[in-house]
This record gives sequence, structure tokens and C-alpha cells, in this order.
Amino acid sequence: MNKTVFVSGATGFIALHIIKQLIEREYDVVGSVRTDEKGQDLSRRFGPKFEYEIVEDIAAEGAFDEAIKKHPEVTTFLHTASPFTFDIKDENDLLVPAINGTKNALDSIIKFGPQINRVVITSSYVAIFDGRREFKPDAVFTEESWNPITYEDAKKHPQLAYWASKKFAELSAWDIIKEKKPNFSLTTINPPFVFGPQAFDSEIRDTLNTSSEIINQILGLQPESKIPKIFSSWIDVRDVAKAHILAFEKDSAKGKRLLVRSGQFSSFKIVEYLKEIPQIKDALPEPGIGDHEKAIRSLATVDNSKTNSILKLDYINLHDSIIDSAQQILSVRSKL
Repeated sequence: MNKTVFVSGATGFIALHIIKQLIEREYDVVGSVRTDEKGQDLSRRFGPKFEYEIVEDIAAEGAFDEAIKKHPEVTTFLHTASPFTFDIKDENDLLVPAINGTKNALDSIIKFGPQINRVVITSSYVAIFDGRREFKPDAVFTEESWNPITYEDAKKHPQLAYWASKKFAELSAWDIIKEKKPNFSLTTINPPFVFGPQAFDSEIRDTLNTSSEIINQILGLQPESKIPKIFSSWIDVRDVAKAHILAFEKDSAKGKRLLVRSGQFSSFKIVEYLKEIPQIKDALPEPGIGDHEKAIRSLATVDNSKTNSILKLDYINLHDSIIDSAQQILSVRSKL
């Protein structure tokens, strides 16, 4: 059985964990990167079971053509490449690359990868939830829910542009399946906030990927600081990576949106856990009594029982995810 998987956006937070787990499971991996320098760096880290192809701009027409042509051994394609930042000027910084990147990847597979039979796309919980009802306890979101955000809404705020980019990129993929009826089956992975350690210590920088930056910023608080109010659903990056692999290994995942989540978190609970680490215990503010419970009670209900019945993941708990993340950050910074 051929076991070669293509991973687009190979340098991403989630993608690095996916590649690590794929290689541990004896898969060969082809990853797309934007520069030769990045590709060589990954080759040094992952060894002989990894090779790379340069895709400078996923939004450019035919971006993946040559990479797909060169690798007839690839039978599974994991599309993780998509921008995730709120530092944008207009929708062209997020929506266009996300939507066109997804279309380009699938079009290249249809034209040049007839042997590829499974495609998994990293989407997001923000393609599912309704931002206006996220803090209404009577609201319920499931794998069938779609964010009602419009393309016009996306022009109003960077956060809305990100939500829309995930929704419309995922929709474009399902539309291609409907219209072109390709050889491959599609599965999407829709995680909320993604915590957990970086795949390599060398990925710890001054500013981290958007979800991890929440922990990074809390670590920078002073005893008198106000704890920022952040609460939502979450999952550990190692579980997200595992979900991508199970999504193509399990036939029951074909054609499904998989809403992967471990539970709900609040920044108050994160501070509580971080205060268990002796060297920073006294450097952080005290969360108020009942703040976490109040935050969680305000959130909408998320029902991902269909996903859980397919993947049967034993999710990493919030305590371990936060502690593993923080200890890695503190360990790396103590050596600088």
C-alpha cells in the first residue's frame, strides 16, 4: 500500500504536528513551502521521509500544478495552507488567498492527481458558529451549522475577514465536490482555538501563532494586570493533527465536516493553571472567584457528537495543554 501524503503549508503550527505524526506512523510526506530555505530547514528536522516542493503563492492560478505532477506517488492531500492573522489592510489579505488557495489545490488535484483519493482541508469552528450568538447560552452549533457572515461583512473588520475567509474557502471546496464530482472524497477539520506546544522548540518566537499568543500574552501579565476576557471552545494541536490523519484513514469520515473540540476554556482558568508553575506563580494576577464559571455559562452550546462518534479521540485536557505550552515557552526563553 502506498503511504505518501502531501501537506500544503508545511511550516504552519498545525501542519508541523501533522507531519511529525505522519512520519511516526511510517508515512512519507511531501510538504509545500514558500521558499527553498524553509524547505531545507524542514528536511533537516524531519529527515529522509520528508521532501518539499516550493509553492510561492497559493493564490496564484496553477500554484500546485507542478508539485502535484511531480509526485504521482501521493494518494492523500492535506490542505492546511491558509492565512490566519488579524494584521490585514483589506479582504485581499485573507479572503482571496484562502479561497483561491483552496480552489487551486483542488483544481490541480483534479487535473494532475487522478491517483489522489482522499483530501482533508483545515477549516475552522468560525466557519460553523454565528459570532452574534456565540455568547447566547440557548444557541446550539453542530457540524451542520454555517456561519451566516457575508462577503460584505468581511470588509468591516479584520476578525470578520478571517471568519469569512474560512467559511468561503470551505464552501468553495464543497462546491467543487458538488459540481465536478472528482475522484477524491473530501473531509474538513473545523477546530476552534488551538492550544498546545509548538512541534519544535525553535518555533518559539517573540510573537506566536494567533491561538498560542493568548498563552504568551497571559505569561506577560503583571500581578496588578487585568486578565483579558477570552473564552470559547478549544482543542490541543496534537489532537488536531491526529484528527487530520484519522480523517483520511477512516472511511466513515468521507464527505464529513468534523468539528473537533476538547471543551470550553476561559482566560481565567488559563491563569489558574499557569499559577501552578512555581517560577511564575507570584508574577500573575489572581483570577476572581467564579469568573471562569460565569464565562463558561455565557457560551453557546456546541454539539460535536457526530464527530466524536467517527474519530473516537481521547482528547488532551486543558490543564495539560496549557502547562505543556507554557513550560515550553518558559524553557526556551530561559536559555536565551
